[in-house]
Amino acid sequence: MSLPAIATASTAVVAQADSEAQLLALWLHGRPATTARAYRREAARFLAFVGRPLRQVTLGDVQAFADSVTGKPATHARAVNAVKSLCGFAHKIGYLPFDAARPVRLPRRRNELSARILAEADVHRLLALEGNARNSALLRLLYAGGLRVSEACGLRWQDVQARAEGGQVTVFGKGGKTRAVLLSAATFQELEALRHGQDGAAPVFASAKGGPLGPVQAWRIVKAAAARAGLAAPVSPHWLRHAHASHALDRGAPVHVVRDTLGHGSLQTTSAYLHARPGDSSARYLAV
Repeated sequence: MSLPAIATASTAVVAQADSEAQLLALWLHGRPATTARAYRREAARFLAFVGRPLRQVTLGDVQAFADSVTGKPATHARAVNAVKSLCGFAHKIGYLPFDAARPVRLPRRRNELSARILAEADVHRLLALEGNARNSALLRLLYAGGLRVSEACGLRWQDVQARAEGGQVTVFGKGGKTRAVLLSAATFQELEALRHGQDGAAPVFASAKGGPLGPVQAWRIVKAAAARAGLAAPVSPHWLRHAHASHALDRGAPVHVVRDTLGHGSLQTTSAYLHARPGDSSARYLAV
C-alpha cells in the first residue's frame, strides 16, 4: 500500500468518531442496557477525574484513576475494566493514536463464589413457600433453567415450546447469543399455566400493567422469597443461577453441558463452580 493510501485509510478511520460524545455512543452501541448504564457512569467518573479530553489522557492518568477507586474489589475491577474497554475501543477505531490503558492490569479478585451458592434444601424451601403463580414460575425457571434475570424477563411465549419430555425456552443471552434450554415436565407445566391463551409476542412474565416484568421487579421477588424462606444471605436472582450450576455439577452433569445451558463463553468459567465446591480434596487423605 502506498503512503497516500495509508493516509487516506487513516483519515477514514479517525472520521468514525469526531467527538467524545459520538465515541461513547459508538462504544456503548448494542450493549445490554444495564452494562451500558454502568459503563457510561464509569467513563464519566474517569473523565471527571482526569479533567481533560480523552485524547490527552496518559498512562499515568489511568493508573492514578485506578488507584483512586475505593470500595469492593468488584467495584474496582468494573471501573478499571470500563476505562480499559473505552480506551481500547477508541484506539481501535482511530480516535486515539495509542491505547494508554492497555498496560494497566485489572486488579485480582478473591474468588468468593462458594459463599453465594445456596444449599439444595434452601432453594427448594424458597420455591415451596412462594404462593403467587407468576412469581413461583419465575423462581423455578431462574433455578431450573439457570437463566440470567434479563433473559427470563425478556422471554416471550413464542420462545416457549413443548418437547416430548417437558419443554424448552429459547433464550437471547449475553453477547447476542441465542441458546435453547431444556426444562423438566414439572417446570414446563408451571410455566405453561401462565399462558392463558396469550399470543406469541406477549411476555411470559407480565407486570401488573401487562408489559414485561423488569429485572428490578424480579430482583424484589427473589429477595422477598429468600426472606420468606428464612435465608439471611443477600440472595439475588443470580444466586439461583449459581445454585443451578453447582447443584447440576454435584449431581453428575458434564461440565460442558452446564456450560452450554448457562451460555458461558468457556469451560473455564463453568469450572469455577467445581473449584468453589470441590468433590474431593487431598486434605481428606491426611491422618489429622
